[in-house]
Amino acid sequence: MGMHQYIQGLGNLETLRRAPGFFKYAEHSVAAHSFKVAEIAQMLGDIEEHAGNAVNWQMLYEKALNHDYTERFIGDIKTPVKYATPALRSMLADVEESMTENFIQNEIPAEYQDVYRRRLGEGKDDTLEGQILSISDKVDLLYESFGEIEKGNPERVFVNIYTESLSVIMSFEARPSVQYFLKEILPDMLNEEFADRDMLKKLTRSVMAKK
Repeated sequence: MGMHQYIQGLGNLETLRRAPGFFKYAEHSVAAHSFKVAEIAQMLGDIEEHAGNAVNWQMLYEKALNHDYTERFIGDIKTPVKYATPALRSMLADVEESMTENFIQNEIPAEYQDVYRRRLGEGKDDTLEGQILSISDKVDLLYESFGEIEKGNPERVFVNIYTESLSVIMSFEARPSVQYFLKEILPDMLNEEFADRDMLKKLTRSVMAKK
């Protein structure tokens, strides 16, 4: 028993591809996604602190870096499948939780098990850090889908992912970091030169109007 399997699992995340089963111009691994989410969370945390909110930086980094580590056990399941029914989503969560606990008990030294239960548990909660994680995760997904739309990917799923990601971000509209993203960052994204820019601008306005 030791931390070897934990470190080795980081390599597994490099081989797990995001949005499996769809044609993509740019492949993204779960490992790369975790790094980008941590960087985005850091930026959003800075904005929250500037607005006067206290950020627990250790908790934020732990949540962001580890939020998809457990995908090494079940992979990155297609979003339409993962959320097909509440029952299926619940079953997948139970399987992931069971495999994670089994991993902790068998591979993590006893003195560190509680630490890794915290780190590998569900990080998207009602704390400020959990909210920043939820937002950061969707910001990266928004950019991944935008990259495919920008390149002219004909797969409709990326428009759906963009819409769903923006909708989730908008559900945190009261957060200063989201207000900053919507005012300062999203417009720059939509001002890029690409063929479907007018379609995406219209879609963005529609999603934002609903919220």
